[in-house]
Amino acid sequence: MKDKLNLRIKQVAANIRKIREHRNYTQEYLAAKLRISQNAYSKIELGYTRITVDRLFHIADVLGVDATEIINNQNPHLVQLV
Repeated sequence: MKDKLNLRIKQVAANIRKIREHRNYTQEYLAAKLRISQNAYSKIELGYTRITVDRLFHIADVLGVDATEIINNQNPHLVQLV
């Protein structure tokens, strides 16, 4: 069960990275929009930091997607990138 949860967390983190890269945004840009350091943002993308629901919604807003697209991998851009 714990392994499955960790896998989902890593998948969400990878989805965030893929959408960010598709938008040609840098980690520094996202970090500035989220008002965190680039290092803290990097840890989110690597799956080292578990994000809150508030943070997920904020990231989704900055990326211009619905939060469910990040969680469920339903973004058509992600399907093309996988």
